[in-house]
Amino acid sequence: MNSYEATKTIRSLEEKALSSIPIVVMTANAFKEDEKAAKDAGMQGHIAKPLDIDKIRRTLNNVLK
Repeated sequence: MNSYEATKTIRSLEEKALSSIPIVVMTANAFKEDEKAAKDAGMQGHIAKPLDIDKIRRTLNNVLK
């Protein structure tokens, strides 16, 4: 199961507390279509490698508001 499949499985859970947990992907896939695929799967954030600490902070702050 890849991260997209795992996210879709989590999002389909009946228990709202579980199905609504924040999910952020960290990946080497850095194209716009990769970001879109993450969003379409139900992820709230996409962080591409190489890592940018400022982007990680912004993404996590946005997701965890």
